[in-house]
Amino acid sequence: MIIKFDDLFLEQFNTILTYIAQDKKLAAHHFKSNIQKKITLLKENPYMCRKSNYFEDKSYRDLIHQGYTIIYKVDKNSISILEIFKWQNR
Repeated sequence: MIIKFDDLFLEQFNTILTYIAQDKKLAAHHFKSNIQKKITLLKENPYMCRKSNYFEDKSYRDLIHQGYTIIYKVDKNSISILEIFKWQNR
C-alpha cells in the first residue's frame, strides 16, 4: 500500500507541530514520531481504525491520537491521509 499525504493534512500537521514546539520542542518531536509510526501501521492493516464519524462511506477512517483525529481514506492500492484536527475544533 502506498500512503499519500493531502496538502491540507500537511499544512494542518505543520501548524500543530509549530504550536506544540513553542512550548516544548521535544514534545513536538515525540508527537510527530508517534503519528508517523501509527500511519506506517496502516500499511499492514488499513481498516484498524474506526469508521469515520464525518463520512458515511466505510472507506473513510478516523485515526485518533492524543485528542487529534486524522481522517484517511482507504482505496484499492493506496491510503490517502486527508486531514488532522483537534476534535473540539471540528
